[in-house]
Amino acid sequence: MIFSTVVTVGLVALYVYGRGNLALVSRFAGTIAMLRCLLILSTIGLCSSTCAHALDEEQQHGKELLQKMCARCHSVGRTGASPNRQAPPFRSFSETKLYDSDFLQRLQDGYSSIHPAMPTFRFNRDDAEAVLNYMKSIQEPFKPRQLPQR
Repeated sequence: MIFSTVVTVGLVALYVYGRGNLALVSRFAGTIAMLRCLLILSTIGLCSSTCAHALDEEQQHGKELLQKMCARCHSVGRTGASPNRQAPPFRSFSETKLYDSDFLQRLQDGYSSIHPAMPTFRFNRDDAEAVLNYMKSIQEPFKPRQLPQR
């Protein structure tokens, strides 16, 4: 951000002071073009880092929702055992639930389980997306099953 400001001030100063001096402007034409490219690239970098930060905030919101609603039974982080041994850690859902095409809709309609002790949870669309994105971000790497050796 500071670099972008310095480059912009430099370009404005060169324009203002070089208006009457064509030789000065032509002497720095290559530098001006390079500085413009750097300004554009730094602006793009700033925008992309802001977008990445927004996703992190969404994931944090999803984590907070899961901690409030589900952590009584499930492990909701990248590590740790679930308080209820029958409740799988959310980081292990990748193969079974998260990539079902209707999982997001089921979170909105009211997610329930065959386990009688598990209450039904209902999320609005934004919260369901935050929960799903957080859960996808904590998944354990896929481990292929080992076939028995003969």
